[in-house]
Amino acid sequence: MNKIVLLLSVLLFTASATGAQPCSDLLNFKMNKLRSAQKIDFCETFQGKVILAVNTASNCGFTPQFKGLENLYQKYKDKGLVVIGFPSNDFNQEFDVPEKTANICYINYGVTFPMVEKSIVTGASANNFFHKLIKSSGREPQWNFYKYLISWDGLSVEAFASNVTPEELDSKINGLISTK
Repeated sequence: MNKIVLLLSVLLFTASATGAQPCSDLLNFKMNKLRSAQKIDFCETFQGKVILAVNTASNCGFTPQFKGLENLYQKYKDKGLVVIGFPSNDFNQEFDVPEKTANICYINYGVTFPMVEKSIVTGASANNFFHKLIKSSGREPQWNFYKYLISWDGLSVEAFASNVTPEELDSKINGLISTK
């Protein structure tokens, strides 16, 4: 029993001494990058960052928002913002072939922020990350380019409709980054 107490004490001391904080439940998620077998561990990669998660589609009237999303990413990535794109065919506007989606993102729009593989973002079959976003914000994507802004500590999630442009989120992002 004493060994267990000692071990727990050492682990707690080590975590507090190194500044390590437990990952928020929201970020306990892994997903493959778009057109890749490489997995992104959200907790490991995005903990402590302000996150703008967006369900995307290549053949949507809102697809040009990729430019604004990339501009926000470039403006704030060194200050702690990450934009993550989640291609989805929930609204029948995404390619079946990952290469075509990648071409739209990377070649047509010059996206450099992380894009993950196509997944479901609505309903009971939504990927686990979006399931948690929907639960936290109380809002499910109604269309492509629905946006979720997540605070650096993962405790606050705010949802924005598709017609809210990335540029309109600039001051909110700046505010979240400055509270860290």
